[in-house]
Amino acid sequence: MPTISSAPTVHTVRITDRRELAPGVVVLGFDAPEMVRVTRPGAFVMVIPPGGESAATALGIYEADGRRASVLFFVVGKRTQELAEMRVGDELGVVGPLGNGFSLDGLSDVAIVAGGVGIASVLLPAQALVASGARVRLYYGARSAELLVDRERFAREGCEVLVSTDDGSMGHSGYITDLLAQTDRRPDAILACGPTPMLRAVARVAAEMNVPAQLSLEETFACGVGGCWGCVVPLVGNSAQAPSFPPADRNGSDVVYARVCKEGPVFWAHELRW
Repeated sequence: MPTISSAPTVHTVRITDRRELAPGVVVLGFDAPEMVRVTRPGAFVMVIPPGGESAATALGIYEADGRRASVLFFVVGKRTQELAEMRVGDELGVVGPLGNGFSLDGLSDVAIVAGGVGIASVLLPAQALVASGARVRLYYGARSAELLVDRERFAREGCEVLVSTDDGSMGHSGYITDLLAQTDRRPDAILACGPTPMLRAVARVAAEMNVPAQLSLEETFACGVGGCWGCVVPLVGNSAQAPSFPPADRNGSDVVYARVCKEGPVFWAHELRW
């Protein structure tokens, strides 16, 4: 995985555009050229609600081009509701970019799997891969057709798009990982972001295909910068992503605990011990 090459920065940004992709699904664009310059595909930001009364919330960086970056989020609570009510011209505090991002070098045929709000973290890697000449197939699942937001955007970017819905309103009726398992095209690698049950299923399918998979874990962060150790996952101790502290158990365990916000959020599926 890419290493973190710069310290996170607190940016005060101004909202430049707002789109509501579906009821309760919002994209906020903002002017942040310095952040765009160092953003890696798969990185995230901690967004500070304008009222300042609630803790910051972690959101994947959806777009990053020129001066403009954006975040895509589902309204699920007080903090995201406050963000959804922002308008063009409002100021917002963001900390980032954070996290390691996806490793994309040398890939020529890639399956990207996104579930629900996980779509917010995979546009940048999809764009980078297509720009490098790779074939990209997006497997995109949601509860209903209405929540398969911006799927046309990925098609315009050059991805082949396959979809599934829980209610059968579009595409395959059922889990998106069913389509991945049924593919007749074995990719070089699988990238995925979405809820934990989906990521576990992706890891299982990848192992059956004997294909390396990179999983971007969804987690609720307290600090987002690795200080509180509140977002840990078990990882093999010999992983290049394993933190130097705490060490592996001296009684023979090879497992260490890695922070999703600091060592991740992207991990190799075969190195997770969840």
